[in-house]
Amino acid sequence: MSDGSAQSLTHVWRVALPVPLPRLFDYRPADGLEATAADVGMRVRVPFGSRELVGVVADTGAADASAPEPKAALSRLDPQPLFHGELLESLRWLARYTHAPLGEVFATALPAPLRHGEPLADTHAWAWRLTETGATARPGLRAGRPRRLADRLEAGPCDEDALELVDAAHDPDWRAAARALAKRGLAERIAVPANTIAAAPQPGPALNEEQQAAVDAILAVRDGFAPLLLDGVTGSGKTEVYLRAIADCLARGRQALVLVPEIGLTPQTLARFRARLGVPVHALHSGLGDGERARTWAACLRGEARVIVGTRSAIFLPLPEAGLIVIDEEHDGSFKQLDGIRYHARDFALVRAKALNVPVLLGSATPSLESLRNAQAGRYAHLRLLQRAGDAKPPRVRVVDVRKRPLEAGLSPELIDTIARALDADGQVLVFKNRRGYAPVLICHDCGWSAHCHRCSTPTSPTPMTVHAAGRRLQCHHCGARRPAPNACPDCGGLALQSQGAGTERIEEALAARFPDVPVLRIDRGTTQRRDALEQHLAEFGTARGILVGTQMLAKGHDLPHLTLVAVVGIDEGLFSADFRAPEKLAQLLIQVAGRAGRAHKPGEVVLQTHHPEHPLLSTLLAGGYAAFAELELAQRELAGFPPYAHMALLRAEAKETEIANAFLQAARMALREVGDDSLELNGPVPAPMPRRAGYQRAQLILSAPERRALHAALDRALPTIHALPEARKVRWSLDVDPADLY
Repeated sequence: MSDGSAQSLTHVWRVALPVPLPRLFDYRPADGLEATAADVGMRVRVPFGSRELVGVVADTGAADASAPEPKAALSRLDPQPLFHGELLESLRWLARYTHAPLGEVFATALPAPLRHGEPLADTHAWAWRLTETGATARPGLRAGRPRRLADRLEAGPCDEDALELVDAAHDPDWRAAARALAKRGLAERIAVPANTIAAAPQPGPALNEEQQAAVDAILAVRDGFAPLLLDGVTGSGKTEVYLRAIADCLARGRQALVLVPEIGLTPQTLARFRARLGVPVHALHSGLGDGERARTWAACLRGEARVIVGTRSAIFLPLPEAGLIVIDEEHDGSFKQLDGIRYHARDFALVRAKALNVPVLLGSATPSLESLRNAQAGRYAHLRLLQRAGDAKPPRVRVVDVRKRPLEAGLSPELIDTIARALDADGQVLVFKNRRGYAPVLICHDCGWSAHCHRCSTPTSPTPMTVHAAGRRLQCHHCGARRPAPNACPDCGGLALQSQGAGTERIEEALAARFPDVPVLRIDRGTTQRRDALEQHLAEFGTARGILVGTQMLAKGHDLPHLTLVAVVGIDEGLFSADFRAPEKLAQLLIQVAGRAGRAHKPGEVVLQTHHPEHPLLSTLLAGGYAAFAELELAQRELAGFPPYAHMALLRAEAKETEIANAFLQAARMALREVGDDSLELNGPVPAPMPRRAGYQRAQLILSAPERRALHAALDRALPTIHALPEARKVRWSLDVDPADLY
């Protein structure tokens, strides 16, 4: 290379690309550009083998004179960096913490259109105005919704945010009126510049003493980073505390981000926030199209979005004027990403809040043991709401022992009688069964054959296929495989095939037959696949007496004021799990489900149906509630050396043959042992609790250390060696830091 060409390659873009390689790639700047520090955080399009990829400039620097000449980038896509300041540094931290390639972290943080190289979305607002024909025809319109909207538009164009805020309370179907006017050529939808509507919060209900104390504590630390755990029983008014804190944030001209579980983000939630806060509320969740998600991202970057309510991925939104972060139901497992970049939105929210120097409020009726431990250690302020808001009283809880009792679709006679009494009193009933489908397994009563998934079963660990469609279809809930149910036993040819156990479909069928004059509505993944299907079902259910049959989708996030009875069936499976987190998850689920009952003026009752009424978990929950369970479980975790008293990582491997997966994990174990200190504990390789899925054999290596620093130091030193292992090219492997489960 000549001196001249070496001089021309002095500075290059170091680009993070969305590929599973833990390195940056050098590219010469696109024609006519120079590599400067101001380019960091911008997207660029580059050649990569036979493909073109969109990456992010992560650094600039001098080219390696001994390396081949870098390729030239094709184009720079942004006039200004999309990632800069706090968000850029927080994403770098996430890549280091999860030990993931920086390019994949950047890609995870961007909505799909930006990942694919499209320009930053236009965030103009939409408004409605009368056409000339509409202005002329308005006086002659008949009374009704279109006339009311036309009268409102007579003064001039009105943007949709204002219509949503002002008119939704009086006429929630104003959009239908607008479409009716547009169809007749009397009104039209136009683009207008985005504007920030001044917050006009509406007064809420009076706070009780505990709520007021919580609000005061939050406002006292509003000018800096402070983690606060809002530990409030179900129905204690945690949302009202959030709203007061957000209203104060808006009054100071700052942005507020609220993270909620996927099933908790309902149109009712958004409507309540809009009505109370008096500003447009932006949503970000999986039900939105790519374009809508990209517009929300752009509105946040430009500071136009002031309140954002979103699910897990909303934690990646830019917040240039942040004032508050709220995580509702902070214990919920859906905040953990289970594939790709395995981040935890709650934990990343704490990191971002510290970098942004703003308070972060974690709310739950059943806080995670990690959060409770941090509160005990003084790292979080612990705010408690011990009583239900208003006149609501805690529900009465009763355990029904079903040993030696006849069951109809999994329901005991005592439970059916209790349901009948609740319905006779014009109450609503929720029957909770955390297993969708008709039945868990199909068996032959003659020879004992059972229907197993051919892709997920092993000779020693068969995986049953769930019966659906009243026995007509078999489906594996792990890999998605489906097949028709056989007419005769494949082994013996007998006709005595029986669906064993009960899922939500079978319970729905049995209750509809038992109570033919009462509406029975099933809520599970099978009935809620369409957008807003859950809310449509609940609206159809109304306030009259009826029965809801559902899975954990109904466990939280829905206010059902007329619900007087919650019946929990089939909890025994969760009492004997090999996962050390299973007792915590079951306790949280039971408390959350029970909390649906008696949330208004009608008293509530909870019936727990079980074959193990003396189980310590149930006894502890009934005697002392979640706080007593958490105290006991934390003590057991400490003795066993489990989180939150240790820090874990899980190295998973999948291959067509068990020996290949184990060979990779054994080589990885040797690499970790060579660099780790004596405090690093390595368990495995061992088969995963589900040793085969979708045709792949699964094994894992469990890493544990009493100090987080020792765990990450070992991973930092060993991962380059692990990536370079010949065995690594023969398996699909992943690293999960702070795994939510060992499955």
